[in-house]
Amino acid sequence: MNYKKIFTEIENEFPKMEDPGRVPSYIPELGSIDPEKFGIHLATVTNRNYSLGDSDEKFSLQSIAKVLALTLAFKLEDENLWNRVGVEPSGTPFNSLVQLDFEKGVPRNPLINAGALVICDVLVSRLKNPRHEFLEFVRNFSGNPNIDYNMKVAESEKQTSHRNAALINLMKDYGNIKNDIGIVLDFYFNLCSLEMTCKELAHVFLFLAAHGTHPKTKIEVISGSKAKRINAIMLLCGFYDEAGEFSFKVGLPGKSGVGGGIIAVHPEQYSIAVWSPRLNKKGNSYKGMKVLEFLTDRTQSSIF
Repeated sequence: MNYKKIFTEIENEFPKMEDPGRVPSYIPELGSIDPEKFGIHLATVTNRNYSLGDSDEKFSLQSIAKVLALTLAFKLEDENLWNRVGVEPSGTPFNSLVQLDFEKGVPRNPLINAGALVICDVLVSRLKNPRHEFLEFVRNFSGNPNIDYNMKVAESEKQTSHRNAALINLMKDYGNIKNDIGIVLDFYFNLCSLEMTCKELAHVFLFLAAHGTHPKTKIEVISGSKAKRINAIMLLCGFYDEAGEFSFKVGLPGKSGVGGGIIAVHPEQYSIAVWSPRLNKKGNSYKGMKVLEFLTDRTQSSIF
C-alpha cells in the first residue's frame, strides 16, 4: 500500500480544512493546548513508519489509556473480569449516571468512565503499586522507557472530576468498587494523564495489530484470543455514543480521548495515531475522525 502518497494527500487537504470542533475546557490543563495542532503516525507490523505534522509532540491520552489498563486487567483476571463490567455499547455519554444507576452499578463496558473506574479498582486490588506497575507494564512491552504520566494534567483532572466521584460513589454503593475510593480515583487520574506522541502511541498499540504479541519487542502482551476481544470492544465501544458512526465510516477498531487523540488498529497490518485537539459534540476529535475515514476509503482497508 502506498501510504506515502496517501499521507501527501492528507497533508494537502486536512490542515486547511475547516474544523468546527472545540478544545475541552472542563479540564483546564487540556484547555490550554493549541487547537491547531495536527499530527499523524502510522506504524506497520513490518516496521514501516509514516508521519505527518506534529507527530513527535506529546499529548494527553486520556481515555485511550483505558485500553491499556483493560489489557492488563484482562491479562490478570481472565473471564472473571466480565462479572463486574459488560462489553456492550453504551449509547449514552461517557460519564452517564442514569444508565449506571439503572443497571445497578455494573458499567456497560470498560471504556466509558464508570467501566474504566472498575478496571482501575481491579488493578488496585491486584497490584502492590498500581501506578508504578502499570507504567512499567506499558514501558516494558513497548520497549519505550520514556513513557510517563503528566502530573499537571492529573492534578487538573483531580480538581474538576466531580462527575467521576459521583460515578465511583454510586458503584461503591452497589458493591462494585472494592477499594478505597480516593486510591482508585488517584490511579484513574494518573492513568488518563498518560502522555505520548503519535509515533509512540502507534508503536505501543501494535500488539493489537499482531494478535497480542508486540512485533518490535516480541513480548506477548496478551493472548491472541484476548487481543481479538479487546479489538472487538474498541470497535463497539471506543467512541462512546458515536461508536456506530466510527465503525460505519472508518471500519476499524479504535479509541478516542478528550485530549484530541485517536488510535485505530487494522489487524495484521498497522496501527495509526491521529492527534487534533478540537472535539465534536460527542467528545471525539473532529478532524481525526475525518482523516481516518479518508484513509480507509483511499486504501479500501477497513475490516469489513
